[in-house]
Amino acid sequence: MKTEQELKEIVKQKYGEIAMQGKEENMASCCGAGGCSTEVYNIMSEDYTTLEGYHAEADLGLGCGLPTQFAKMKVGDVVVDLGSGAGNDCFIARHEVGETGKVIGVDFTPQMIERARINAEIRGFNNVEFRQGDIENMPISANVADVIVSNCVLNLVPNKAGVFQDIYRVLKPGGHFSISDVVLVGELPSGLQKDAEMYAGCVAGAIQKADYMQLIQASGFVNVQIQKEKPIIIPNDILSHYLSAQEIEEFKSGKTGIFSISVFAQKPLEANACKPGSGCC
Repeated sequence: MKTEQELKEIVKQKYGEIAMQGKEENMASCCGAGGCSTEVYNIMSEDYTTLEGYHAEADLGLGCGLPTQFAKMKVGDVVVDLGSGAGNDCFIARHEVGETGKVIGVDFTPQMIERARINAEIRGFNNVEFRQGDIENMPISANVADVIVSNCVLNLVPNKAGVFQDIYRVLKPGGHFSISDVVLVGELPSGLQKDAEMYAGCVAGAIQKADYMQLIQASGFVNVQIQKEKPIIIPNDILSHYLSAQEIEEFKSGKTGIFSISVFAQKPLEANACKPGSGCC
């Protein structure tokens, strides 16, 4: 079993490579990692192209949902995007919050931060900034954000409880998040669980849906609800990198499911900057 730091280094290295790839290469694989599939073009990500504020150069095709579509952002809001990549969700958020709002993207991959900053500079987006750091220890003060969004990123972080606790810290009382992520129902085959590349490709880092929702509740959030849910079907030609033919057949005929969910939750209006006992105080 790899340590938390080893898993983070795997993700950082892989996403440094992904930052140099194009959208088509990323979308034909599993969150940009793993072998490209000839069976389907788009495994996880949704179509952003119809959303206001979309810029194709910032879209690497790495998401598994459309959290900005459900995030209830308003003009003047401060929005934080966790795992901001090349800036796609940040630029859509900027359109929603307007010139009086502010958007902060957080990513721990230097190549992604550089690419996002270039994309923002070219467009003259002075109210969008990108900060390098871990999303379980954001380089952001407490009680800053009205809204936090994230797209297919928390599943890559071993310490998911730490991420939700830090989201709680950074949100203003009464603020909320909308997060798209990958979760499981049932146990993955061991080949998928152990493979480092598949971990960087989202699926092996996912946890049980029930456990995921429990982490949110335990962190002190209220009004927790699933906004959207859809199954993720991994094509055989990608599964074959990790499983035998018999294991693939058993996997697809069993009760295991891989899902993309978009989850909404609020920090209580009367909340303190830190939830007592969360470890962030």
